[in-house]
Amino acid sequence: MRQRNKDLRWVMVDQVKSPKPTTTQRMTVTEYQMLPETNLPIQLIDGEVIMAPSPEFPHQKAVTKLTLTVGGIVNSGELCVAPMDVYFDEINAVQPDLFWVSPQNDHCKLVEGYWYGAPDFVIEVLSPSTARLDRSKKFKLYEKYGVREYWMVDPAAQFIEVWQLVDQKFVQLGVFGPDEHFQSAVLGQVIELKTIFS
Repeated sequence: MRQRNKDLRWVMVDQVKSPKPTTTQRMTVTEYQMLPETNLPIQLIDGEVIMAPSPEFPHQKAVTKLTLTVGGIVNSGELCVAPMDVYFDEINAVQPDLFWVSPQNDHCKLVEGYWYGAPDFVIEVLSPSTARLDRSKKFKLYEKYGVREYWMVDPAAQFIEVWQLVDQKFVQLGVFGPDEHFQSAVLGQVIELKTIFS
């Protein structure tokens, strides 16, 4: 167990069980920013610190392929890979696996090295320790704050679930397998999945 002080205890997400991580106290973004650095993924969601184990190789392999794919498409704006905090409000700071901020995005600003507001595009690579969080609380945050396109990538099952924001609500474009493709509205290009899952 890792401790910041006597009042704050960390709970690690179990790799096998569905996560229900929490802390014994709620905190704000200001308090979260004062936590010591760690190599483990750490986020603040609804005022609770959530820490997960470091990602396994299949997760990181998928992140690398996705970064190369998206990086080959976008030639402006900022493409960021975790760990990089995105702050939404006083009780929510997340670390998407991959996100892109277009040059036209006036709602997501880089302030003193961190992003504040919704990126245009977010990818979360699902793993046993994070899938429930990616599908529930983070999904709702991305929708609420206006992420225009959200991909949930499952490297084990080899599919990408694509959600696009329509009238301030996520609408599922589809679930696509390794031999399929889809049109990304935000990236403005057809995405061939065989390169991601090869």
